[in-house]
Amino acid sequence: MLKASYRKFILHFSKPAGTSRGILHSKESYFLFLTDDQHPDVTGIGECSILKGLSPDDRPELEAKLMQVCLNLPNAWDNRNEFLAEWPAIRAGLEMALTDLKNGGKRMLFPSSFTRGETAIPINGLIWMGQPENMLRQIEEKINSGFRLIKMKIGAIPFADELKILQHLRSHYSPDELAIRLDANGAFSPAEALNKLEQLAGFGIHSVEQPIRQGQPNEMAEICRNSPVPVALDEELIGINSATEKARLLDTISPPYLILKPSLLGGFEASTEWINLAEERRIGWWVSSALESNIGLNAIAQWTATLNNNLTQGLGTGSLFSNNFTSPVIVKNGALHHSNDIPWDLSSIN
Repeated sequence: MLKASYRKFILHFSKPAGTSRGILHSKESYFLFLTDDQHPDVTGIGECSILKGLSPDDRPELEAKLMQVCLNLPNAWDNRNEFLAEWPAIRAGLEMALTDLKNGGKRMLFPSSFTRGETAIPINGLIWMGQPENMLRQIEEKINSGFRLIKMKIGAIPFADELKILQHLRSHYSPDELAIRLDANGAFSPAEALNKLEQLAGFGIHSVEQPIRQGQPNEMAEICRNSPVPVALDEELIGINSATEKARLLDTISPPYLILKPSLLGGFEASTEWINLAEERRIGWWVSSALESNIGLNAIAQWTATLNNNLTQGLGTGSLFSNNFTSPVIVKNGALHHSNDIPWDLSSIN
C-alpha cells in the first residue's frame, strides 16, 4: 500500500535572474513523498517544479490536484495519460518519486557510469539577462570555469546591445573556441524574426531557442525553413501531450532541434516519446533543466546520462538558489559530475 504526501518549498535566487518574462527572485516547487507499508523507512521523493506563467500546473487548483494524487495512488499513475494530462509538473514529480522509491529511496534513480563517478555530462554555462557589463562579467566567469559553450538569454535589453556583446565575444573567442546558444524565449515577433536571425548569423551561433512565441506553428515552420541560424523548439512543446499531436507538430515545423524539459513536458516517459519521434525525423535534441532544486536536477541528470546523447546539455548547476539542498551533483570544468563523497542534506524539507 503506497502512502503519499506533499510539501511546498520556496527556492530563493542568490541573485535576481533576468528573463524576457521579467526578473525572478524566487520560485515554487512541491515535493511529493512516497512510502510503502512494507518498507516504511524508505521514502521516494519527487519534485514538481513550477515556473510562474509558463508551467501548465501554475493555476489555483494545483494543491487540490496534488491532494487528489496523494489520495488516489496508484491509480493516479496508472491513469496518468488522462488524470495528469494537463499537469506535467505533477506527473514528472510523481514519476520521479516512484522511481526513487523503487530504487530504495536514496536518490539513485538511474544508476550508470555517471552515478559511479566515472563519466560527466558536458553542460552549457547559462548567462542571465542584465546590463551589458554584467552579462560580459558572467561570460568571463563561465569561460574561466571551463565552459566551452554558453547560453545567453536575449530579448530583455536592446537588440543593438546584444549584438555588441556578441561582437565583443567573437573578437576574443572564435566559434571553435566558444560555442554560443541563444534563448529568445519568444521575444521576437514573426515579422522581425528572420531579420534578427540574419544579423545573429554573422556571429557563428550554434542555435536560437524559441525565436517567436509558441502557438504559431505555421510562422515557426517558415522561420525554420529560412533561418540562417538553426532553431530549437522549447516552449513550443509544452501542452502537446499525445503522440499524434507531437508527430503533427514536428511534421509541421520540421525544426533542427528540440529542447526537452521533463518538468514542463510530463517527466521522463513523456520526454522519451519526444526523443523517439525526433530521431525518426532526424531532429537533434538535448535535455534542459527548468530551475529545479538539486532534487529534480539530480534525477534529470541521472536520466540524461543514460540517453547517450553527445550534444552539450542544458542542465543547471544547482548554484542559482541560496537555500538549495546539498547533493552529490556538482559542476566542475563545464560539466556535471556525481560525487559519491558528498552526502545528501535534505533536513530543510523534513
